[in-house]
Amino acid sequence: MSPTRTIHVQYFAILREQRGLARETLATAAATTGGLYAELQTRHGFSLPADRLRVAVDDEFTSWTAPLRDGAAVVFIPPVAGG
Repeated sequence: MSPTRTIHVQYFAILREQRGLARETLATAAATTGGLYAELQTRHGFSLPADRLRVAVDDEFTSWTAPLRDGAAVVFIPPVAGG
């Protein structure tokens, strides 16, 4: 069994609308940022694929294969329409 990590997640734009929250703290067995997004996409019905998002951990942009540590702050950033 994979270890469970407590992760603090912040959502912006369409992800915040689809989740109905701006942030949450959750327990996950996901080992990477990509695994976490896949889990949340299934859990919350997010419509955006990961390749349309940027991900940051502890205020640093990172890759979808970046490992997650207990207590990490993760932000998923969707594309922003300007005008």
